[in-house]
Amino acid sequence: MGFVKEFKEFAVKGNVMDLAVGVIIGGAFGKIVTSVVNDVIMPLVSAIIGTPDFTNMYVVLKGDAPDGAPLAAARGIDGNVVFAYGSFITEVINFTLLALCVFLLVKGVNSLRKKEEAAPEAPAGPPAPTQEDLLAEIRDLLKKQ
Repeated sequence: MGFVKEFKEFAVKGNVMDLAVGVIIGGAFGKIVTSVVNDVIMPLVSAIIGTPDFTNMYVVLKGDAPDGAPLAAARGIDGNVVFAYGSFITEVINFTLLALCVFLLVKGVNSLRKKEEAAPEAPAGPPAPTQEDLLAEIRDLLKKQ
């Protein structure tokens, strides 16, 4: 019974739950970044460069492929060695954008933390009297009597 109890304590710990939430949010965030790259940024970059799709950008290093053939067709010909640099370009852009998004997110969280730390505490009342102050006050009261 000790193993089950130990596992339950481990699974319900805050760190494990935080990690699970982070993984789930990270997966969703990755899908958002992928969509931004594929649906927004890549079409803009392709419009500037003039190539509608980076995945079909390749060079045949050995063998022969018809001009303008898709990457799958060039790879499908026996004996062809294909250098598919278009997919690599897409992945580099994906990584760069993901890193930029994470950087901006961390920078925003850090600036919020700095604002919390810099917020002044509520002004405290007068400082607590010291023992000497209290003794002096008692002495003065005794003198008056």
